[in-house]
Amino acid sequence: MSDRLSVFKTYKLYVGGKFPRSESGRVYEVTDSKGSWLANAPQSSRKDARDAVVAARKAFGGWAGATAYNRGQVLYRVAEMLEGRRDQFVREVADAEGLGKSKAAAVVDATVDRWVWYAGWTDKIAQVTGGGNPVAGPFFNLSSPEPTGVVAVLAPQESSFLGLVSVVAPVIATGNTAVVVASEKAPLPALSLAEVLATSDVPGGVVNVLSGRTAEIAPTLAAHQDVNAIDLAGADEVLAKELEIAAADNLKRVLRPQPVDDWTATPGTDRMTAFLETKTVWHPTGALGASGSSY
Repeated sequence: MSDRLSVFKTYKLYVGGKFPRSESGRVYEVTDSKGSWLANAPQSSRKDARDAVVAARKAFGGWAGATAYNRGQVLYRVAEMLEGRRDQFVREVADAEGLGKSKAAAVVDATVDRWVWYAGWTDKIAQVTGGGNPVAGPFFNLSSPEPTGVVAVLAPQESSFLGLVSVVAPVIATGNTAVVVASEKAPLPALSLAEVLATSDVPGGVVNVLSGRTAEIAPTLAAHQDVNAIDLAGADEVLAKELEIAAADNLKRVLRPQPVDDWTATPGTDRMTAFLETKTVWHPTGALGASGSSY
């Protein structure tokens, strides 16, 4: 009979490709659906949020400048890593959401499939949202999508893994970087996802994961002058209104909470286009003669 002690997992934040504890030193108890203790999660402070924004801004240039095809390869690698840790996520989702093993496994499988789905969109979204525009005159007029910048994402509170990936993956698939506030009551799948990101090819700082009190962390991100957009998926109606007012100070893009009855439904492209800007370029075609363009 073994008398060894189990090694309990210490969950940490994920900021700039590293795993710091909260600057405040605080933790809070995470329990399962029956109230049983699961782990202590870091309780992020406003300073942690500001550090995450700095990391996201530093990573933005390289990630936005990567080819869309390369971003797709990187995201697909994340899906491979998620598949390899499937059993761990099934346990964590079952505990977090009070699901049986078979239902939790279905959620995890849908989550991996969702990640693959967005990986496939990285080099296709420009074809849907951009193109050549008809103009009167000897010009090419081309519109193409570009990432907005640093996006703060409040992850859904109830769907700790599928909902999380459904709001994070479209942000980074289109070249943005993200500061993610995990589900307050069920943060462990998000913190474990950070470990997957760290051991895949996603550059440090592209995704930063914070856990703690959403109402404490979110106002700092909404008011931050170097955050370009915010997704309020995990905010209730009262908090969402406060955050939208704070975000108006520097004209952030704001995606208000939208009720989602079924996270397994095909999401469409709305969450990708929500955080894209459109750049339009005019270019002369050259001299036009009686027979048409010289090209």
